[in-house]
Amino acid sequence: MTTRREGERRAGSDASGPVRFSDRVVLIFVDGLGVGDGGRDDPTRTYSGDLFDWSRSGAAWRPIDALLGISGIPQSATGQTSLFTGRNAQAVLGHHSTGFPGPVLREMLREHSLLKTLIEHSRSAAFLNAFRPLFWELSEAKRWTLSASTVANLAADLPFFTLDDLASERSVYQDVTNGDLRRRGFDVPEWTPGHAGRVLARNVGRFDFTLFEYFKTDKAGHTQDRESCESVLQELDGFVRAYLEAVPPGTLTLLTSDHGNIEDLGTRSHTINPVPLMAWGPGETDALAACADLTDIAPFILSRFVLP
Repeated sequence: MTTRREGERRAGSDASGPVRFSDRVVLIFVDGLGVGDGGRDDPTRTYSGDLFDWSRSGAAWRPIDALLGISGIPQSATGQTSLFTGRNAQAVLGHHSTGFPGPVLREMLREHSLLKTLIEHSRSAAFLNAFRPLFWELSEAKRWTLSASTVANLAADLPFFTLDDLASERSVYQDVTNGDLRRRGFDVPEWTPGHAGRVLARNVGRFDFTLFEYFKTDKAGHTQDRESCESVLQELDGFVRAYLEAVPPGTLTLLTSDHGNIEDLGTRSHTINPVPLMAWGPGETDALAACADLTDIAPFILSRFVLP
């Protein structure tokens, strides 16, 4: 098991070499968030606050393609692998693959993980989500069968953050409020979405690149329950707004998804809608110009740094 302290020696903020366009890059990955039509079944546009009105916080955004030339409905395993590697996982398999990555996609992540590439080029990186103790009870082989983000972090040989890190505000749990942990009996503080956003903002200065994953949007979208979906969207909205107010200057922040879902309450499945790419900070217009689909994001992030 890699401890947090051991990991920070590799992933800390002491990596040498200049950054070309921004001091750091942050990727907030939001599972199951598509660009809807703004109609009755689209809670992203109709709940109080309007998810896409983040322009008040200086947001620039555009829709990007999640189909990647493959017919059918986009799914998590292929979409996330494409996002985290810059390779077209859908085309490699010839179809969209749901759930966690299988052997072929895991090999793509082993070889081309964005986190791994950054570490190999002496940049510092972190997957800032906190993990429950159960994770460390799993065998190494079992850990490699989990989510694409987990496999991407394993491929980079980076540490995973613990609940001790969470309590010390060095990490953020996937639901941002810690409500899920508290319901499971863990003695952790209850946070507001705004507090979690400020914790994320304080920590991104420690790394060249930071990844945070939020997947309650996908879970809520599958329920088709408007109240649940609007609650999750409001939580995400509060988290992102607070983060943007506190993030250090010189930070380029990107927010995107792997496939649509929560933006259409008319279906329980994912959607074929494009997903948003939102950008704040130095290079935001470059991001929108460079990225037309999921495979463009990892190469764009790498281009922000001076890599051999």
